[in-house]
Formats: sequence, C-alpha cells, structure tokens
Amino acid sequence: MSLSGMNIIVIGAGIGGLAAARALALRGADVTVMEQAPEITEVGAGLQISPNGFVVLNALGLGSAVKARSVEAGAVCLHDYRGRRVVRLDLARHGLSDYLFVHRADLIDLLAEGARAAGAKLRLLQKVSSVTPGTRPRIDLANGASLSADLVIGADGLHSKAREALNGSIAPFFTRQVAWRAVIPEDGSQPAEARVYMGPHRHLVSYPLRDGRIRNIVAVQERAAWAAESWSQEDDPIAMQAAFGDFCPEARDLLARVERVNLWGLFRHPVAPSWHGGGVTILGDAAHPTLPFMAQGACMALEDAWVLADTLAGQGGALEGRLAAYQARRHNRTRRIVEAANGNAWKYHLSFKPLRWAAHSAMRLGTTLAPERMLRQFAWIHGHDVTAQA
Repeated sequence: MSLSGMNIIVIGAGIGGLAAARALALRGADVTVMEQAPEITEVGAGLQISPNGFVVLNALGLGSAVKARSVEAGAVCLHDYRGRRVVRLDLARHGLSDYLFVHRADLIDLLAEGARAAGAKLRLLQKVSSVTPGTRPRIDLANGASLSADLVIGADGLHSKAREALNGSIAPFFTRQVAWRAVIPEDGSQPAEARVYMGPHRHLVSYPLRDGRIRNIVAVQERAAWAAESWSQEDDPIAMQAAFGDFCPEARDLLARVERVNLWGLFRHPVAPSWHGGGVTILGDAAHPTLPFMAQGACMALEDAWVLADTLAGQGGALEGRLAAYQARRHNRTRRIVEAANGNAWKYHLSFKPLRWAAHSAMRLGTTLAPERMLRQFAWIHGHDVTAQA
C-alpha cells in the first residue's frame, strides 16, 4: 500500500538513513532526513558491498550507478604475514557476482542524490539532542527547536539518540583491538582483488577503489591500550607501520605509502533488545553495531532500510504492529551476523605457530580439493535477498 500522507523523520544521513529515505519516499511518504554535519560527506575510506547489499541498491534503482563507481571483486587472496599465499578464492568462477569495492563517499553521494530525486528532504546542521517516543514522537534539536512526525527513524549510528530512547544506555565492551584505515594512490594496474595478510595478533586487508586508482587499507591489531570509538580520530602513520614492521615487504610497502590514517577502537555492542516503541524505530548500527570482521555493516543497513519500507507499505494495521513485524524480520539475521563477526577475528590472528601452520594448511588443502566449499559457508550471508521476501 502507499505511504502517502505519512510524515517521517530520519535521523542520520549515512548509508542506512539515506537508503531508507529513498525507499520510503518512493512509496509515497513525506520524508525529512536530519543530519548534524554541514554537508553530506564521509571520511574517505572504502567498503565492501556483497551481493545481499547490492540487490537492495538495485531494487532502489541505483544498481547501475553504483556499479559504475565501484570495482567488481574478482578474487579474495589470503596470505600469511610473511607473504606466502594461503588461499585464492576466484569469486566469478564460483558464481559469486555483484561483489563490489566502493568508496564510502561515492556510495553516500549516490544515495543522497537518490533520496532527493525520490522527493526526500535533506536538512543539514541539525544535531538531535533527544528523541521522545509517544503518540506523536518528537525530536529535540541542539538549536532549541522541536519537531514531531508520524514516525521517527534512528539511523544515527553507534551513539544513537533513538536507540537510547528505546533501550537506555548500555556501555560497550572494548575488544582490546584497534583498527587503522587509510587510502593510498595507485596506478590502476593491480588486479581487482582483496588481499588479506594474517599474522600473530594482527591482520591487514587491502582492496582497490575507483578504477584501481586508489587502494583502501584496513589494519587491525590486538592491544591492551584503549582507543576511542571514533572513525574521525587521526593517528600517526608511523604507529601503524611499526605495528606491522615484521610483515612481508609487500605489506610494509603499502603501509609506507600512507600519509594520513584514522584509528578507531573496536567495541562490542549488544543487539538492541527493542527496535521500536512510541512511533520510533532504529536501523543499521543504531540497532545492531557490528565489528568489521564480516564486512557486513553497510549491507545490513541496506537490508534494514529495504525491509522497514517494505513492511510499512506491505501490510496494514497499526504502526506499532508493522514496526514489530520489521524487527521480527530482521532480528535473528542481524544477531547471527553480529555473532559471526565477533567470533571471526581470531582466525586471522593465530599466534601459536603450530596452530597457525595447521590452520593455513587445512585452508590450502580445502581450496585445492573443494574451493567452492569455502565460499559456500558464507552463502547464508551473500545469497540472502530481502527484496524477494514477503
């Protein structure tokens, strides 16, 4: 059914918020996106959009535009930290297409253009200080203004005011891991593949962006020293280079070319018990923050956005009943992905040499005898299509 006449406020102009704005506006809703930043932009970094995320972008009518500004992944290569190749997974050969490497800023640009084209309004410099659920939910802004709507959607990330209004505050758990991220220039000659270097208590991931003209780098280290949970915090590249000083020459060369790097602490958050109440609902990191070890943060936000719009428009009844149905459709899947990410980092960080040798040998043998089996273990993630489900 059409959502015509329904007034919706979306807090946050990130991937999930903008995707929800377009999906809801296309169904007739009157959508306003409130963003605290002075412009719709992103800290420069890459992300991976696997097929389950791409089907949402395609269903939103943005698939061709996103592909035109992405690199389609051809393979994933795992190496040990000394440079010896452990596994090469040829994605196309084993039927995994539409797996994209995209600059986060490019995706945000396309989603913002798509939201505006669908009729959504984007308001900048609108910092939300509180959210109040109720018969007609209200948001209060830092500038003293207040706004009400039929529905308020919290797509406001890790420190969500909407999540806090629904669930209270729960302190996250520092995982004793930090991650650096950076981009470096390249000449476009490198293959379209993700490379992972696995070492004791650390791993390094890189992949190409923008026709291979730049390369995204994410470097993760286990350490006791606390770091803030902020993507915008800068660090000295020398600190990252020193942490990976015993890695192979190719990995060290990548890090040596970094001129500017961001550092963030990795924290474990529980999936929110309640995603809705009093005309307020949440999606993406506001509902289920995840560690980056399954590369599913952006894709889960896209899935949430589609399912929320589909549920609101696809069934009748009271708003709270439709929001409950949205949570029911998403809760188990997102919890399973969060739990998989929580348990995945150790596989890259094996420090006991005999165990690392045995694990890498098993992976080599497995991909030699049955390479499709390694990809099949993630089919429940990548093969999931929320646009095809009722």
